[in-house]
Amino acid sequence: MKIIDEITLVLFSIIILTVSLIMGLLIFGWFDPYVISVWYEQITSNPVVANITLGILAVCLLLAFRAVFFRTSSSTSSGDGVLLQNEAGKLLISKDTIENLVNSVAKGFENTQSVTTKVIISSENELKVMVTLMVLPNTAINELSMNLQTRVKEVVKKVTDLEIKTIDIKIKNITTPEEKTQN
Repeated sequence: MKIIDEITLVLFSIIILTVSLIMGLLIFGWFDPYVISVWYEQITSNPVVANITLGILAVCLLLAFRAVFFRTSSSTSSGDGVLLQNEAGKLLISKDTIENLVNSVAKGFENTQSVTTKVIISSENELKVMVTLMVLPNTAINELSMNLQTRVKEVVKKVTDLEIKTIDIKIKNITTPEEKTQN
């Protein structure tokens, strides 16, 4: 969200909370309606206070129109990937692209099999990668995971110019190598 949208949201939340609270207090009889009429008279009788109130109301009205009719989309992140912008244009790198890239790197290791990848993109365009795989027997899992994490970070940085914040690896199982059938 842009800063103006956040300010608008906070401002209107406070206004709605205040109006709701006053209405509730009026309905239950815990707030005297005479107090509201006194406030109204004080606002309308003093021209400076009336002008300030009118200015605040005009700003609130303009912000309301902006929030209702002119919706803004996020310019730095998309639900389907990472949106990069420069003076020449925009580039959307999809989650699928990053997942396929990580899968190809992981499958390049000789002791890995059945690789699945999930990529989570935060609102700040930080990447979190979760890799689930099966390994062959006699695999040094700790060494494989460190090498895989390093290699995935290097390749994703080189290909997409994106930095991966974390790479979580889950070893699902140890499997036997697939034997070739003879005819």
